[in-house]
Amino acid sequence: MQRARLALPHLRDLGWEAVVLAVTPEFVEGAVNEPLLEKTYPADTRIIRVRGLSARFTRPLGFGSLWWRCGRALRRAGDALLATEKFDLVFFTTTQFDAFTLGPRWLARFGVPYALDYQDPWVNDYYARNRVRPPGGPLRYWLSQYTAKAREPAAFRAAAAVVAVSPAYLADLVLRYPDARPTVTEVLPFPSAASDFEIARAHPPEHPLIPFGDGSFHIVYTGRGGPDMARALRILFRALRARIDAASTGSARPIKLHFIGTDYAPAPLAKPSVLPIAREEGVSGHVSEHCGRVPYFEALHYLAKADAILVIGSDDAAYNASKLRPCMLARRPLLCLAHHASPLFSAARQASPESTFGFGGDASDAACADRIARAWLAHPPANPPAPETTFARLADSSSAHTMTRRLCEIFDLAVNANHPSQASR
Repeated sequence: MQRARLALPHLRDLGWEAVVLAVTPEFVEGAVNEPLLEKTYPADTRIIRVRGLSARFTRPLGFGSLWWRCGRALRRAGDALLATEKFDLVFFTTTQFDAFTLGPRWLARFGVPYALDYQDPWVNDYYARNRVRPPGGPLRYWLSQYTAKAREPAAFRAAAAVVAVSPAYLADLVLRYPDARPTVTEVLPFPSAASDFEIARAHPPEHPLIPFGDGSFHIVYTGRGGPDMARALRILFRALRARIDAASTGSARPIKLHFIGTDYAPAPLAKPSVLPIAREEGVSGHVSEHCGRVPYFEALHYLAKADAILVIGSDDAAYNASKLRPCMLARRPLLCLAHHASPLFSAARQASPESTFGFGGDASDAACADRIARAWLAHPPANPPAPETTFARLADSSSAHTMTRRLCEIFDLAVNANHPSQASR
């Protein structure tokens, strides 16, 4: 929901009036309810929330998918809106990709074009290609991919516009559907807002997870873990082990790594994916993992207070972490470890080359760990980047207003292609 949330304060000034159709928060399993988020967009924003089946009743029956529980309610609410009011475009920005199937339905019934936002791949062969256990287990993942392969073609082919956070996602779609011709396709990273950090600083957590000020050098990571990040974690922890060994007789500040919100599952079901690797590499005493999700502004608080911020990437070269730009806005020293061919690596290297390390190239993982230990962990940066650096300029270039303006230009192209005589809203 971040793209929609950060766009809402700017859409009206850019010629668009938004109506938000969403699931009632209580029906989103494992979600963290945070009222502060609603204070970041206009109070008069029209939001229609729908209910469905509660996961409390469906989990005992063996399913909890948000779409299975609430998709019918979304469809009915959307049908009612489009039947009674005039809309120019429907924008789907969600990782509940089955919602994309409503696009062709509403285009056929009401003549309203639609745009899709690929925050992740819908059809995804990563787990099969790398022989990694998928989330939810092989059977459930096979079922989700079976339905994805059946439903994506119609949704993509009829879309007026498609945006994606990674260029690899768009490239895969074009290869998969060479006959499809959306009016516009564009790579559009998630926006970020400096004002979010002002809110985070004004609302510190009542029971913080990190003991800032205890004399340690605290490096913070917020976001998911998972098997695709195991390689980066092993490299990082081996570098940390080397740094610990080298500093065992010195007076250097001890380094502590904190991983927060590493599992999408609700608290009782969340499982650690970082600490087991830290134990295997002998650095568990320097690593903490909080698997459950935390409120958004609490996560930003930890980033803003950190001595340094960690960004790690997947072993999938297509991965582009949406969290990079918010991390840059925190204006803290950065340590990034990512696949050398990924857009995440390219963006981080442009912003902070001395703090960005790539794996998967000609050098071995051991050599990468050695570089991190010697070039960064041995002497962690003490000061945030200066305002005139490329780092700071890139952070500002991803502002919510700038990204929303680009998004509205895409909307205009999509609508005008379907209704050439119609002026922009």
